Amino acid sequence: MSTNSSPDVGPEPMEKHVTAVAVLHIALSSLNLLAAIIVFLAVVGGGIISGDQEAMIITTGVGSAIALILILLSAPGIIGGIALLKWQSWARYLVLALGFVNLLHIPLGTILGVYTIWALMKDETVTLFRREPQPASQN
Repeated sequence: MSTNSSPDVGPEPMEKHVTAVAVLHIALSSLNLLAAIIVFLAVVGGGIISGDQEAMIITTGVGSAIALILILLSAPGIIGGIALLKWQSWARYLVLALGFVNLLHIPLGTILGVYTIWALMKDETVTLFRREPQPASQN
């Protein structure tokens, strides 16, 4: 008896991959936010501990600049990931672009980039984003 039921037939498995891509981008970007906080506290804290007024001014500026850059780099991943979870069509393009950029961030970014590109470029995924949006369920 031959069965032709495969668990990966149809667009439903790709929904899981899109969700996984979204969650992974949110998680990686959140780690960057955590790094921003740690860098800010370490650099500014170092200036404060030194007790030197000039060092405090410099380290506050440097720590703030680095933290701001990390926050700005993290924002697209968090915004894109959340929008991807809500099936916004523009989010697919944003996260796909982030996937290509992530290829340069060896090793975790490369893995996430390859997975992102694979999942979001599949024909089944493109079809999922072309569907009419479903009304939000009301509680």
